[in-house]
Amino acid sequence: MPEFERRAGGKVGGSMMHDVIIIGGGLGGLQCGYILCKKGYDVCVIEKGKKAGGCLQTFRRGKNVFDTGFHYVGGLDEGQPLRRLMDYFGLSTLPWHRLDANGYDEVIINDKSFLLASGHGRFVETLSSHFPKQRAELEEYASFLKNVGDNIFHVFGNKEHREENFFKSLFSRSAYAYLKETIKDPLLINVLSGNSLKLELHPDRLPLYIFAQTNESYTESAWRLKGGGSLIAESLSDAIQKMGGTVMTNREVTMLKNSKEKINSVLLDNDEERGAKIFISDIHPASTVDLLQNKELVRSSFRNRISRLENTYGIFTAHLELKENRLPYLNRNIHIHERDNVWSYHHYPDNGQKQYVFVSFAVPENGSPYATHIDLLSPMHWEELREWEHTTVGKRGQGYLDFKAKRADECIDIASGHIPRLRESIETVYTSTPLTWRDYTGTVEGSAYGIRKNYNELPYTILTPKTPVPNLFLTGQNLSVHGVLGVSMTSFFTCAEIIGADTVLKLFR
Repeated sequence: MPEFERRAGGKVGGSMMHDVIIIGGGLGGLQCGYILCKKGYDVCVIEKGKKAGGCLQTFRRGKNVFDTGFHYVGGLDEGQPLRRLMDYFGLSTLPWHRLDANGYDEVIINDKSFLLASGHGRFVETLSSHFPKQRAELEEYASFLKNVGDNIFHVFGNKEHREENFFKSLFSRSAYAYLKETIKDPLLINVLSGNSLKLELHPDRLPLYIFAQTNESYTESAWRLKGGGSLIAESLSDAIQKMGGTVMTNREVTMLKNSKEKINSVLLDNDEERGAKIFISDIHPASTVDLLQNKELVRSSFRNRISRLENTYGIFTAHLELKENRLPYLNRNIHIHERDNVWSYHHYPDNGQKQYVFVSFAVPENGSPYATHIDLLSPMHWEELREWEHTTVGKRGQGYLDFKAKRADECIDIASGHIPRLRESIETVYTSTPLTWRDYTGTVEGSAYGIRKNYNELPYTILTPKTPVPNLFLTGQNLSVHGVLGVSMTSFFTCAEIIGADTVLKLFR
């Protein structure tokens, strides 16, 4: 048994010792904590926020619980990829609510409406009614997505299987180029991409694998969570502590204390030291490097590479509290575009063009047929917020409040054009911007999807869990694929570096 598998416990030199310290209690950090606790490690997860969960956090206003970054997931039906992962983490019994299989997403482009259905056959049939001449292309596209889903766990196979060209080729191909090669109708390309506020559509950057894995899971099945994403974080935190681990909140790692060879301990709030044999960082890689006491532990080339990585854009959200019994609950999402090209939102400046609004209904907790609250989400660039980037919550001034109110009204205007009686049903509007995400979740620049991946520069933008520091590993959405499914997979990749790939493989047989 490797030395680091022995449970540390107790104190060494006056410092509390653990086997593993995890910096950041987002989904990736909590999942790594769960996996390693289950294997017998003494784990300590340290989260600087008041609550663990990162972008899974929720907030309550009156009777309603609003989500921040979590709104729906895909692939949760029996035997599907996310279901297998949720079974492992004990999360399948949460109050999941399946979206309408005949149309879990409605994509509206220039007032034309298209439903995206769950199930590959139903998906093709539904869209073929609008695009009969493209039926063969749709069948090819659906078959391709299914192939990606069928092979998702093969990355945990033997070394030869892990290295096979199937995955490498998809990461090194352009998602946009694939769509243009496969689908000849530009409108259909936009429809197939039009529900993608769950990833950044960048025609010159986005790898095909990220586009395909994300969209495949929702094509399999789509689900909301009654009660919000914080239920996931709370369940994982409780499980870690029941297995003997520690989850600390409202404590910030202010330094990674290291020797010339490795990290020895973390300093909390500049006054408490905790040691470990293994360290996992669930925060941004650039922020991780900044914490090193002796930055010479990693070469300047690595530090410069990490610091120069681009981050994806963030999200503006108008959280709408509704009047009672006014607006019927809708069991699907609506994606409203007032542009011809849905692959253009990565551009800044925006030149005043209308935005994309993603409408997400919360599942009524009381079982009512009427909606209680809705989120309207829209892309927002960090450059739009430069004026306030050095401010803190509650101290940004009237200009910021006016800016948010104007953007919220624009989103409500767009959504009201497709949801009758929406504006008259609104009781209160709450808003959040990438600044909010930065301040409450520690996300660099309020990025919605972490580091921007580039199929042209895979070695630089797709990160591995291993770092130049032998006992420091990375996890979370910044590495390869974001979202609940992507981060869950990455958590196992990270833990495979500690417990071995063969051990992880056994979990998926």
